[in-house]
Amino acid sequence: MASLEDIGVSAFINILTAFAFLLAFALLRLQPINDRVYFPKWYIIGSRTSPTNGGGRRNIVGKFVNLNWKTYLTFLNWMPQALQMSESQLIQHAGLDSAVFLRIYLLGLKIFVPVTILALVVLVPVNASEGTLFFLRKELVISNIDKLSISNVRPKSQKFWFHISMAYLFTFWICYMLYKEYDRVAFMRLHYLASQQRRVDQFTVVVRNVPRVSGHSISESVDHFFQTNHPNHYLGHQAVYNANKFARLIRQRERLHNWLDYNQLKFERHPDKRPTTKTGFLGLCGTKVDSIEFYKQKMQELDKRIESERERTLKDSKAIMPAAFVSFNSRWGAAVCAQTQQSKNPTLWLTDWAPEPRDLYWHNLAIPFVSISVRKLVISIAVFALVFFYMIPIAFVQSLANLDGLKRVAPFLRPVIEVKVIKSFLQGFLPGLALKIFMYILPTVLMIMSKVEGYLAISVLERKTAAKYYYFMLVNVFLGSIVTGTAFEQLDAFLHQSPTQIPRTIGVSIPMKATFFITYIMIDGWAGIASEILRLKPLVIFHLKNMFIVKTDRDRERAMDPGSVDLPETLPTLQLYFLLGIVYAVVTPILLPFILVFFGFAYLVYRHQVCY
Repeated sequence: MASLEDIGVSAFINILTAFAFLLAFALLRLQPINDRVYFPKWYIIGSRTSPTNGGGRRNIVGKFVNLNWKTYLTFLNWMPQALQMSESQLIQHAGLDSAVFLRIYLLGLKIFVPVTILALVVLVPVNASEGTLFFLRKELVISNIDKLSISNVRPKSQKFWFHISMAYLFTFWICYMLYKEYDRVAFMRLHYLASQQRRVDQFTVVVRNVPRVSGHSISESVDHFFQTNHPNHYLGHQAVYNANKFARLIRQRERLHNWLDYNQLKFERHPDKRPTTKTGFLGLCGTKVDSIEFYKQKMQELDKRIESERERTLKDSKAIMPAAFVSFNSRWGAAVCAQTQQSKNPTLWLTDWAPEPRDLYWHNLAIPFVSISVRKLVISIAVFALVFFYMIPIAFVQSLANLDGLKRVAPFLRPVIEVKVIKSFLQGFLPGLALKIFMYILPTVLMIMSKVEGYLAISVLERKTAAKYYYFMLVNVFLGSIVTGTAFEQLDAFLHQSPTQIPRTIGVSIPMKATFFITYIMIDGWAGIASEILRLKPLVIFHLKNMFIVKTDRDRERAMDPGSVDLPETLPTLQLYFLLGIVYAVVTPILLPFILVFFGFAYLVYRHQVCY
C-alpha cells in the first residue's frame, strides 16, 4: 500500500511530467512551423494567416523558428488568453456543446471547493483524533493516510455523527448545484435554438426499412406512404442511393484536381519552364508530357465517366436503398413523424430525426431491423465479457499497488521490492500508469462495437461509446480496484478469519483504496491533461503530411485538422472523478484536493483547446 512517501514520489514525477508537457507546448506553439497545429480554428475562420508566408530567402530560418527572443519572455500568456473569451463569445466561436462541456468542469469546482473545505476542516481532525487502526495494525495492512480516513474511527463512536451530518449536507449541496446547473443549461439551449436560423435537419426525418412493393420503386412507395399518412405536412423526400462507385470517381477527380493545382503553382513560380510528367506507372515511366495539359485532359475524361455513372445510378432501381430523407413544412409535423410509430408492423417504416449530413454515419443507414436487434444483443454480450475479462489486468495492477500483501504471497520478491527507490516507484507511480495504459485502447474498441450495433449518427455513436466506457470504468477501475485491491492487501486476514468476518475486513479496507485513486488521479488528471494540450499526435501527423503529402494549400488545410474533444473518453473520465469525489468526500477526505487540482487544471487546458 502506498505511503505518504510513495505518494510524494508519485506527485513529484507527475508534476515534473506535467511541467515538461506545458513547457514543451509553450515553446512549440511559438514556432511558425507549428502555427497551424496550435491555432487551427483561427485559420478556419480566417482570423489568422501563416507566419511562414513571405519574407523571401533572407528570412528562411524565420519561417521555421521564432527568432524574436522577446516572445519567449511571455511564453505563458496562453493561460490568461484562454480565459479572456466570454461564454457568449465561446458559444458563437465553438458552439453550445463546447460551452456546456466546459461548464461541467466549473460545476466540479462549484461542488467540490466547499465540500473540500468542510471535509478537511471538520472530518480530517475527527478521523485523526481516533486510533482504531493502531490496534488493528497486526491484522490489516495500513498506511499513514489511512489514519486520516473513516477507518480510523472506532466502531459505535459518537464521532460518526460528524460523518453522517456531512454526508447529508454534501448530498443536499450536490443536488442543489446539479439542479441549478441543469436549469442554466436548459435555458442556454432554448436561447441558442431561438437565436439560430432555421436549418433543413430541423424539418427532416430519416425513414428506414421501407418495404419493397412489386411494381413500385422505393421512391414511389415513400411518396405514396407520406402523402397518405401526413397529407398536411409532407413536403418531399430524397431517396438514398448506393453510389459507392460514383463516390470513388469523385475522390479520384479530387486527386487529379489537386495535382493540377500543384503543377499550376509550380509553373507560376517558374514561368520559364513548363512542368512535365510521365504517363506510365506512378509517373515513373512512359512518355514525358506537359503536366498541366495532361491533368486537364484526365479530368475531362473523368468528368464524362462521372456523369455517365450518375445517370446509371439514378436509373438503376436496385441502387435505391430501403431508406429515405423525408422533409416536412413545419417542425411540428417532423416531430410527430419522428416520434410515432408509422405502421402496424413495428419493424417497417422506422422513423427518427435526421442527423446533420456531417453527423450521419452512412454505413448503417440500410441495416434491417432484425439485423440491428441481433447486433445489439451480440455486442451487449461482448461488452459484458470484455468488462470482466479486463478484471485480470486490473488485478495485476492492484498487485503492484499492494506490495505488502504481495510479499506475503511471494516472499522471493522481497529483496527486489525492499529497495527504497523501486518500492516508492512501484507503489506510487507504476499502478496508475499501468492502469492508464490498459485503458488506452478501450475507447477505440468500444467505438467499433457501437458502430456494429447500427446507430445512424456519429454523435449517437459517441454517446453510446461513452456509456459503455463509463460502465467499464465503474466496474473495473472503481469497483474492480477496490475488490481486487482489498483482496491483495488483506489476503492474510482473508485466509485466517472466519467467513463472517470477511465483509467487515472489506468494509474497513475500502477507505484505504484512496491511496491508489490518488496516484491514478495524478497520472490521468494531472500529467494526462497536460499531455492533452501538447497535441503531440496532431503535431506529428501534420508534419509527416507536410513532408510527404502536402502539395497545395488545399492539402495543407486538410492536414490542419482542428480535431475535437474526445468525448467518448473524456466524459466517462469526468463522471469517474465526480464519483470518486462524492464517495470519498466523507470516507477519505484527503483525496478531494487532488480532484480539485484536476478540475481546475482541466478547465484551463480544455478552454484553450476549445478556443484555439
